[in-house]
Amino acid sequence: MLKARLGHDFDERIARTLPFLFHPRVHPNALTVLGLGVSLCAAWAFSAGRLREGALIVLLGGVFDLVDGVVARRQGRVTTFGGFLDSSLDRVVDMALLLGLLMHYAESGAPGLAWLAALALVSTVLVSYTKARAESVLPHFEGGLLERAERIVILVLGGLVGAMPVALATVALGSTITAAQRIALAHRRMTEFDATREQGAHDVAG
Repeated sequence: MLKARLGHDFDERIARTLPFLFHPRVHPNALTVLGLGVSLCAAWAFSAGRLREGALIVLLGGVFDLVDGVVARRQGRVTTFGGFLDSSLDRVVDMALLLGLLMHYAESGAPGLAWLAALALVSTVLVSYTKARAESVLPHFEGGLLERAERIVILVLGGLVGAMPVALATVALGSTITAAQRIALAHRRMTEFDATREQGAHDVAG
């Protein structure tokens, strides 16, 4: 949702702003892996209680997450594996950031906030899993209140302004609502899918 709001000319604006990333020797998958490394540094900063520094590093890692797909499209290197790698490493980043915050609050003697981070982690994973599982059956599946880009922005803002507990509560609640929305949507669309399949089988048999 957030990327869609940036406009249809997003690729062109990225190419003009960061032209050095579009050199033929720069492989988009390498940018994806580099973004993972940067984001893991942010997770470490969170675990050490350096929340503002961690938020800034998350922003840097987010740059790679934004541009790897753009580079792939501009270079004609869009592949199925590239999409798989990007999606898989996104999940690692999501879990690492929240795990870093969980460790920070647990070590700081704030078990309530540690549990809040744990809830945010579990609900975030569930949001991703419901989409992945639905797309194994349905050709296209989108929907829900809080997608990944929005969750990352909320965590960044929480770190920058010193309101990480509020950010975690927002992510936990928003992700729980999003997972419930996706489960409801999957139920409706899969029921329609099963009915269509059964009707097709009946027509063949008839």
